[in-house]
Amino acid sequence: MTADEPVGADSPPAPGGAQGDAPAGADPSAPPGDEGAPARPGRRERRQVLLRLDPAVHDAVARWAADDLRSVNAQIDLLLRRALKDAGRMPDAAGAPPRRGRPRATP
Repeated sequence: MTADEPVGADSPPAPGGAQGDAPAGADPSAPPGDEGAPARPGRRERRQVLLRLDPAVHDAVARWAADDLRSVNAQIDLLLRRALKDAGRMPDAAGAPPRRGRPRATP
């Protein structure tokens, strides 16, 4: 393929297969990466969102998350929940944030 040719149907597939391809026998409704993962009882389904951020904003959030020992995803979830609560827009149906990290030690 040359630089003049448009990217289209005759492009080679992305490494690891096309998005949405699931191994044989996998649940096609399961999000990618969840193949074979058993459903945990009592856990709410979490939606996946593609978020485009300015690189400087992402770097700032990543540093903040690292300072708080959180992942970038957990930090964004926390910030969105705070903003919704502060604006009085947190839905009553919203579950508690998932507990992450080590289980608390029992005395």
